[in-house]
Amino acid sequence: MSDLKDPRVLFAAERTLLAWNRTSLALIAFGFLVERTGLLLRILAPDHANGLSIGLTFWVGEALILLGAICAAYSARQYANVLQTLNPAEFPPGYAAKWGMWVNALVALLGIVLVAALYIGYE
Repeated sequence: MSDLKDPRVLFAAERTLLAWNRTSLALIAFGFLVERTGLLLRILAPDHANGLSIGLTFWVGEALILLGAICAAYSARQYANVLQTLNPAEFPPGYAAKWGMWVNALVALLGIVLVAALYIGYE
């Protein structure tokens, strides 16, 4: 349990959570871009696009999206652990400290839904 009684501890943890949120979103967006590169190759150069390159871009993109979802979920869990160590004096009155954690959890859920949707569409 923290004995600092300073809300800056909460805000530092929240900044860290938001940095991980940006990282998660960047991984998901980059993964989607990589996954769609195979489709672009198939459209632009159907004679030169082989199944290996299209399959490789699909699986690398899926892995990056899944990594982003895992980062979002894990960072939300870590933030929840930090919140449990803080005492009530470290929370500003009326401040919704768990909002960022729920946003990260939602990003993780949507990332997993995206992985499933792309996989179903790939079949």
